[in-house]
Amino acid sequence: ATEAFHLEVSGVDILRTNHGPVIMEVNSNPGLDGITEATGHDVAGEIIDFAVEKANHTMTQQEFRHGVKAFEKELLRMEEPFAMI
Repeated sequence: ATEAFHLEVSGVDILRTNHGPVIMEVNSNPGLDGITEATGHDVAGEIIDFAVEKANHTMTQQEFRHGVKAFEKELLRMEEPFAMI
């Protein structure tokens, strides 16, 4: 979803359904309080670390996309706080 909108970082609202995950919304300027509280992860800190690494390393576009996909995959892997509908 982030790539589809040509964004480097976004908040993707995903709803788990009996038919699999459904993307509800893509936010270019996401609020992080809810996901940080729900998951216990310092999401803002991870985004900052990722941006600093990108600035220091001058990541290739492929490396950056890999990092974004890995982060999105980790969020999807977590069973909580999502509920099946």
